[in-house]
Amino acid sequence: MPVGFFWLMMISYCLEMTATITNISCYKFATLTDLKSLRERLMMLCKEWGLKGTILLSTEGINLFIAGPRDLVDQLVAEIRSVPGLEGLAPKYSDSEHQPFNRMLVRIKKEIIAFGVEGIEPGKYTSPRIEAKTLKQWLDEGRPVTLLDTRNDYEVKLGTFKGATVIGVNQFRNFPEAVRNLPEKLKKQPIVTFCTGGIRCEKAAPFMEREGFEQIWQLEGGILKYFEEVGGDHYEGECFVFDQRVGVDPGLEETQSTQCYMCQSPLSDEDQADARFVENVSCPYCFKSTEQQMQESLVKRHAAIQRLTTPLPGSAPYDNYRPLSVPKTCDGMTLLETLVTILPVVPREEWLSRFANQRLLGMESHIPASADQIVRAGERFVQLIAANVEPDVNADIRLLHEDQAIVVLEKPAPLPMHPGGRFNRNTLQYILDEVYHPHKLRACHRLDANTTGLVVVARTRHFAGLVQPQFARGEVEKLYLARVQGHPPEEIFACDAAISSEAGALGSREVDEEDGDASRTEFRVLSRDADGTALLEARPLTGRTNQIRIHLWQLGFPIVGDPVYLAGGAKGDTQTLDKMDAPMCLHAQRISFIHPLSKERVVFESSPTWR
Repeated sequence: MPVGFFWLMMISYCLEMTATITNISCYKFATLTDLKSLRERLMMLCKEWGLKGTILLSTEGINLFIAGPRDLVDQLVAEIRSVPGLEGLAPKYSDSEHQPFNRMLVRIKKEIIAFGVEGIEPGKYTSPRIEAKTLKQWLDEGRPVTLLDTRNDYEVKLGTFKGATVIGVNQFRNFPEAVRNLPEKLKKQPIVTFCTGGIRCEKAAPFMEREGFEQIWQLEGGILKYFEEVGGDHYEGECFVFDQRVGVDPGLEETQSTQCYMCQSPLSDEDQADARFVENVSCPYCFKSTEQQMQESLVKRHAAIQRLTTPLPGSAPYDNYRPLSVPKTCDGMTLLETLVTILPVVPREEWLSRFANQRLLGMESHIPASADQIVRAGERFVQLIAANVEPDVNADIRLLHEDQAIVVLEKPAPLPMHPGGRFNRNTLQYILDEVYHPHKLRACHRLDANTTGLVVVARTRHFAGLVQPQFARGEVEKLYLARVQGHPPEEIFACDAAISSEAGALGSREVDEEDGDASRTEFRVLSRDADGTALLEARPLTGRTNQIRIHLWQLGFPIVGDPVYLAGGAKGDTQTLDKMDAPMCLHAQRISFIHPLSKERVVFESSPTWR
């Protein structure tokens, strides 16, 4: 690049940066035709002259905000005035030290100011106008007049006339409804409507006349014209403008106000000094506390759960492929013997029937497997359950807490936590996976399908690794409520019966004093009731499967509604209750653990519905 040309460009750039920019805003209602050609011509001229801003064209007129050098802005105004119907275009001028617009747009719209009310045509009729000087005189004299601010709420935040009535809308299309909510007595009183530049009042005032308001004027040229002609008397604050200047003062000079990046609310110096203002993040008008954000998120999650579970996801027939993995203890066995060993609740005859119906398949190939084939540790198969329909469950899951690390919820019953047996999609895990997709939550502990109450779930594998070990080490404080059959003789008592580590029929456990795992649960009687039941507080100090249920059964006080551990030491034949069955009265009421983020102990509580 030639040196002389480089310096010419630099000089041009510096002049552009230091030159005063002229800003104009104006509108004109008139019947316009051939809008496409007019749009192309204006766009070409604005680009050629380096002007920026927005021009809206409609069959009802023109509305524009343009900025650039004064001589070029004047050329554009002259060009627009040459269009039939726009001869009287009267811009409002102001200056700024920089270009307030990023680009140039010329658009064709149905209306140059969106209102959406048929029959309001400012090109044919508008309400009487009042000039700025006259309005100032009325206000100086204290004449009884209502000043009606027709602008959006976010604009009013920067300033308005003293004592003005704010219509209270977030967009102009809501103006008609807001007018109908105004006090009936205003229909007889003198009203002056005003807005930024007057265009909204061209439609607002005639509409109010149509609604029965008898004395309506519109401020000629709006707030900007008022500033230009009489200054800031009777006005408080700034005027919001629709460009990067955000606000101008009564001298039509740009102020230090800015806009919130998130909610677009105009922000004064005071707003920007507020602790809730974080650039590009929040401001005093859209700031939400952590608690507010969580509650809004929980509302959305509950709605998602409702959509997913109405109807239940497992209620429609589907082919369910259940994975099976050969454990080390079954290495070298036949596949049939392996299945009988790892799933003893299914009879051998049933497995033979499933082989005959080609429902046992290779994991990768999906080729039917045979009962007598020899398997190796780690080998994987799938069991096909064709046209599977799952039993109904209670999906009334209540989310209590959610943050970046954990989710705490109330599990209803009956609802299995994990896939197994007759349940796959109608499980807590499946529902949470769908609601929190693509994130996969991980339960930090488990409750029986028939047990209600608090469940802690980690948001990631990392946080699961910080919470799950607390359960394994016995560092989590857990408190359950249980309603039992009979009245224990002591107010406070405990059970130390060891519990078998191997599952029996229906997945249940037994008391096994010789080879079982050490277990301890402490109990306290809360009430002894006339129906022969008692309400107990149960505190498990270890975390064995079915521990509270087994210990109470062993002591002769089985839990009311328990389908497995029955009175008199008997065993039931049902693992998971039906949805319409009476509930099993065991509820995880209170849980306390160290939060993985704050490193402080947190406590969550819940009340049972059956109490």
